[in-house]
Amino acid sequence: MDILSIIEKKRTKQELSKAEIFFFIDQLVTKKTINDYQASALIMAININGMSENETFYLTDAMLKSGETIDFKGIPGIIIDKHSTGGVGDKISLILSPICVALGIKIAKISGRGLGHTGGTIDKLDSISVNCDLSQNQYMKLLKHDSMFIMSQTDQLTPADKIIYALRNATSTVNSIPLITSSIVCKKMALKTDFVFLDVKVGDGGFCKTLDDALKLSHALLSTFKKYQRPTIIHITNMTQPLGRAIGNAIEVKAAIDFLKGFPESNEVKKLIYDFVADILLTVGKVKKRSDAIHQIDDVVKNGTALQIFKRWVKDQGGNINSLELGKYFNPKHIKTIKAQSSGYINYLSTKTIGLISFKLGAGRLHKEDAIDYHAGIYLNKIKGEFVKKNDTIATLYSTNNINSSIVKEFVNNVLISQKPIQTKPIILKVIK
Repeated sequence: MDILSIIEKKRTKQELSKAEIFFFIDQLVTKKTINDYQASALIMAININGMSENETFYLTDAMLKSGETIDFKGIPGIIIDKHSTGGVGDKISLILSPICVALGIKIAKISGRGLGHTGGTIDKLDSISVNCDLSQNQYMKLLKHDSMFIMSQTDQLTPADKIIYALRNATSTVNSIPLITSSIVCKKMALKTDFVFLDVKVGDGGFCKTLDDALKLSHALLSTFKKYQRPTIIHITNMTQPLGRAIGNAIEVKAAIDFLKGFPESNEVKKLIYDFVADILLTVGKVKKRSDAIHQIDDVVKNGTALQIFKRWVKDQGGNINSLELGKYFNPKHIKTIKAQSSGYINYLSTKTIGLISFKLGAGRLHKEDAIDYHAGIYLNKIKGEFVKKNDTIATLYSTNNINSSIVKEFVNNVLISQKPIQTKPIILKVIK
C-alpha cells in the first residue's frame, strides 16, 4: 500500500477502503512519511470526486483515533456538546451554555477561532481573558464545579484534523461535505458527551449558501454520528442576515451578557435561543412539553441565575471578572456612525460583506496566527426589515485604529433602503433528527 496508488484511486473516482484511509492518516500523522503536496493531492481528489458514506465514516474514525479522547466517567448528569458551523454575529454558545447549566444540563465544548468573515467563540472569550488552553485537570474540575467548559482544540485531540484543516485552508478545498463532516464529527466524538446539538448556518453569511447545501451537509453529519450511536439533533438556521446586532468579539460578549440580563439584542436571537434550548430540554428528557421548557428558560433569565452561572464560570476559567463586572472589557478608541440617507425599510445586500467589514476593522484574521483587535466590530442599530428615518443611525463601527473612509463607504454601499416592508425568513429553517 502506498500514497500514490491511493491518490490515483481517488482521482479516478474509485472508493477507498478502510485500510487505505487508515494508512493515509497513520502515515501522515504518526509516521510522517507523506509530504504536504501528496496529502494535498488526495484532499483535492476528495474535494472534486467526493466520498461515499462509508469512506466518510472511515476518514472520521481514522482522524478521531489519531489522538486522545476525553471521557467524563464519574461525572453525574447529562453532558452535551453544541457546535455551530459559523457565521456573522454568532454569540449563541455564550448565551445558550449558562442557560442550559441553570436548567441542569452540563456543557463540554471544543471551540475554534474565527477565520475570514466568520467569528470564533475562542476569540470572543479571549477578549475577556478566559483561558481556553485547558489541561485535563482543569476541564474536569470546571465540569464538576461549574458544569461547563469551553476549550481550544489541543495537540493531543484529533491531530489529523489540525493537519488536514490547514492543508484544506491553504489549497481552497474547504468546501467539501466529506471533509467538513469528518472534521466536525471527529472533534465532537473526541468528547464523550451524551448528546450533540449542531447549528448549521445557511445563507450568504454562513458556510452553506443554499438550503440544499445545508441539507446535504446535515444528512452527512447525522449519518456519521449515527454510526457512532451518538444522539444528535441538527438545526438549520438562517444566515442571510447577521445574527442579532453585535458583530465582533468583546461587543458580542456584551450582547451575550445583555441577553442574560434580560435584554436580548433582537427578537430573532431570543427566538433562536429559546427554541434551541427548548429542543435540548425535550431531547434529554428534562421536560415533556415545549411550553414548560419556554417557561423554565424565561425563569432562569429573569431571576438572574443564568447570568450568575456565566460570571462564576468566567472567573473559574481565568477570565477578568473585575473587567466584566465593571463593563470595561469593550472600550474602542475610534467610533464612526453610519446615517440613513433616506427613510424606509433597511436591507443589507450581503451578510458576508458585513462580516468582512468587521474583519477589516480588526475583528478578524486572515491567518490563524494573526493578532486581532478585540474592541473592533459593528453594532447594527437597525437590522434587516426595521424602519429608519433619514439621518437616523443605521450602524456604528468600532476599532482601536483609525477607521478608513473606504470602510465607511463599503458599508454604505451595502445598505439598501426600501419604501416597502422587507420580508425576512424564519431564524430556524429546519430541524433534523
